[in-house]
Amino acid sequence: MAAALHLSVRTLHKLFADEPETVARRITRRRLERAAADLADPRLVGRTVTWIAFSWGFRDAAHFSRAFRQRFGRSPVEHRARALSPS
Repeated sequence: MAAALHLSVRTLHKLFADEPETVARRITRRRLERAAADLADPRLVGRTVTWIAFSWGFRDAAHFSRAFRQRFGRSPVEHRARALSPS
């Protein structure tokens, strides 16, 4: 992120010093939110949970599943099933 913004890592961290979450936590939170949206997207039903996790920068499916459950209180598979089940 720092490189994309043409900042040093130290400067990036200083910009977030007064924020309630660190840069790393914010990035992880946003990636999990985007993955959750993709899991709920009927157009992506043919994509695996692992594919979606990897597309958002996670490189370990088990780590993704643990982080997802911690953030949303359910597994990625459960999230997808609830989101895509007919009401």
